[in-house]
Amino acid sequence: QVQLVESGGDSVQAGGSLRLSCAASGNTDRRFCMAWFRQAPGKEREAIATIGSRDTTICYESMKGRFTISQDNNKKTLYLEMNSLKPEDTAMYYCAAGPPRPYCFCVDASYDHWGQGTQVTVSS
Repeated sequence: QVQLVESGGDSVQAGGSLRLSCAASGNTDRRFCMAWFRQAPGKEREAIATIGSRDTTICYESMKGRFTISQDNNKKTLYLEMNSLKPEDTAMYYCAAGPPRPYCFCVDASYDHWGQGTQVTVSS
């Protein structure tokens, strides 16, 4: 089992920045793909970024250049750096962990462990 706990969500003005963290504990050694997702009220959950042993992926063009995913050296903490935030970035943000794959997909079905989420609110 893997436990994931997100933190760092806050209310910010448009144009601001936040860094989200996700602390992983439990049997993390076998977990290879990790990702950030978000879900806004009334909308489907969408992938933001993934990270594996070989590379990282930003899942949407609109997020490239604004969002950065990273992981600390012992792979116990996942980060999401968010810059130039917009009101449409308002959502609950979740981290997820999944089994090792050659490529970490931007699809929630690829992940089998989820955190409880952290709220990000961006006001105009």
